[in-house]
Amino acid sequence: MTGAARIAAQPLTAAAFAPFGDVLEAEGPPDRLINQGLCGRFHDRARLSFADGRAGISLFRAEPRTLPYTLDLMERHPLGSQAFLPMTEHPFLVTVAPDANGRPGTPLAFLTAPGQGINLHAGTWHGVLTPLRAPGLFAVVDRIGSGDNLEEHFLAKPVMITHQF
Repeated sequence: MTGAARIAAQPLTAAAFAPFGDVLEAEGPPDRLINQGLCGRFHDRARLSFADGRAGISLFRAEPRTLPYTLDLMERHPLGSQAFLPMTEHPFLVTVAPDANGRPGTPLAFLTAPGQGINLHAGTWHGVLTPLRAPGLFAVVDRIGSGDNLEEHFLAKPVMITHQF
């Protein structure tokens, strides 16, 4: 795609991702040991929020994509947070954008490391689920309930995402 804006995916870190959600990973020492000291608990790592309804766990199987990747659609879920927990060790691409008067602002792209998942805050603009290898299998924790919890926005100018780190 010629003339498209280009952004490079950066490593996913808690600090860089904080405006959009939580990074879920078991890094560093656990908060406590349980099960006779044989299991480390990394406690309360995501801020789940739901306007109403309830939390549910669904399984998603997404087709793998490749880099460079053309981002042309973003979406958000105004009524609840959404957590993506990969069920494999493969990295996946995460794209997010700040809100700019009800539309996605300038996107950012992150590449997860093995063992990382994410929790998107309610109302965060994000790209579609983008695994980079098969199987693209994820457990997803999000809001189950009535009401319209999906807004989609097609970008007027698609963005090419590359991997350069």
